[in-house]
Amino acid sequence: MEEIVNRVSNSQLITFDLEEFYAPGDRVLFDIKDFLFQGLILKEKEFRESIKVHDWSQYSKKNVAIVCSADAIIPTWAFMLLSIALQPYANRVIFGNLLELESQLFYDALSKIDWENYRDKKMIIKGCSKVEVPLSAYVEVTNRLRSIASSIMFGEPCSTVPLFKKKIN
Repeated sequence: MEEIVNRVSNSQLITFDLEEFYAPGDRVLFDIKDFLFQGLILKEKEFRESIKVHDWSQYSKKNVAIVCSADAIIPTWAFMLLSIALQPYANRVIFGNLLELESQLFYDALSKIDWENYRDKKMIIKGCSKVEVPLSAYVEVTNRLRSIASSIMFGEPCSTVPLFKKKIN
């Protein structure tokens, strides 16, 4: 009887699992419309007072995306004031929706990687995860690996889709 050999585990493939870069903390959408007069008009004095009396500690260790769902013209400084109020408490504050927040959290984590560790390596970007990974994170990993990896595949080690292979001159 011939011995069964696991060629996947014996290969030089490196699996890059984006799930490992999922940032901890709740994701919260902060809608500026709740601080507007009748949900439509920003009155500076009242807006500043709302910021002053609001309990910002409820955003402690959370990741916050600031939006305005009202069809209102909001001056840039208003978003900046909200960021200043949130920053001492929140892990991360961005302007945008929850998908943009998730993308930024992954971008932040991926920016801390020493990509040289993957030079001339055969890479598999893992496709399945227990957390929702935004498409932007897959694109970012691909962009960073494209110039250094010898090959890039997508999926699981037992079933991959080839994406890129460096040409040898």
